[in-house]
Amino acid sequence: MSEENQTAQPANIPDLRDKVIQAIKLVYDPEIPVDVYELGLIYEISVFPVNNVYVLMTLTSPNCPSAESIPAEVKDRIQQIQGINDVEVELTFDPPYSQDMMSEAAKLELGFM
Repeated sequence: MSEENQTAQPANIPDLRDKVIQAIKLVYDPEIPVDVYELGLIYEISVFPVNNVYVLMTLTSPNCPSAESIPAEVKDRIQQIQGINDVEVELTFDPPYSQDMMSEAAKLELGFM
């Protein structure tokens, strides 16, 4: 009988990326009834083989009153996923946010379609 490998293996990256997206979809801008993913605030999600996650995101405005709480909540939600090691959330305003970045579901929800 062969011994089972007891060392922790990295999760399947596509599966982990899907879990990261689902976690991000739990975060809402307090003033808008649509999650930050569907709003188009997430520019990049990178999941590395050691289960570290990098998210590049923006806000609807540089003067957003939730500028500190939304990125912190995104990071917290991702860190709650089993197997995640480290999470970095970077905020950028380049390119500037526009309503064109919203998903069709968000546009429907907000009455833009």
